[in-house]
Amino acid sequence: TWELQNELADQRRARRIGDRLLLLEHFPVYTNGRGGSDANLLATPERLREIGAELVRIDRGGDITFHGPGQLVAYPIVELHDPLDLRRYVRVLEEAIIATAERFGVTSARLPGHPGIWVGGERKLAAIGVRVRRGVTTHGLALNVNTDLRWFDEMIPCGIPDKGVTSLSRELGRRVQMDEVEDELARNLAGNLGLRITDGSSAMIGPGGGREQ
Repeated sequence: TWELQNELADQRRARRIGDRLLLLEHFPVYTNGRGGSDANLLATPERLREIGAELVRIDRGGDITFHGPGQLVAYPIVELHDPLDLRRYVRVLEEAIIATAERFGVTSARLPGHPGIWVGGERKLAAIGVRVRRGVTTHGLALNVNTDLRWFDEMIPCGIPDKGVTSLSRELGRRVQMDEVEDELARNLAGNLGLRITDGSSAMIGPGGGREQ
C-alpha cells in the first residue's frame, strides 16, 4: 500500500490522474513514523512472529501505531492548494473523523497536545499521520471501528503511556458495519476537501494508473 500511495502521488503530481482516496483494512502491522521511538514497541521480534504481525518504519509524521482488521484506514492522495498549510489539512482529517463518529452516535474531539481524535479525553479513537511531498499528500488516518484492541497492548500507542484506546464498537457496545463507516468517512473527507466522490473500480490501481479507482 505504501508503494501504491507513492505511485499514485507521482501520477497526481504529473497530472495524469485526479485526487484519489484509498480506503482499506490492513493485515496486522505496527508502523513507526519519522519521529517515532522503537522503544514504544513493547513486543519483541519473537512476539511479533507469534502474533502474526510485523513492524515497518515509514515516512509519515507521528509515532508508532497499529493497523489491522476491523480498522478503517484512509489514505487521501490529494494536491493541496497551499502545500505549506499542513496544519489546515490535518484539521480537515480531524473534522471528518469527528463528524463520522458523531453520525454513529459517538462523541469525540481533539485533545490539545495529543495528536489524533479522542473520546472523553482519555481513549484514542483514531490516529493521524501524514506526509506532504511536492504538494501532494500521502498516508492519512486510521479509525478504530471493530478493531480487536488487544493489539494495542503490544505497544505504547503514539508514545502516550497514560491514555487508552477505543473503537466505535467498544463505545457503542455493538458491532458497526464497516461499509457504512467507509461511506460516511468518504463523504466527510470529500466535503471538507471541497471534492466530490465519483464511482470507480474496486480493483487495485496498477502501475501507470492502468486501472483507476
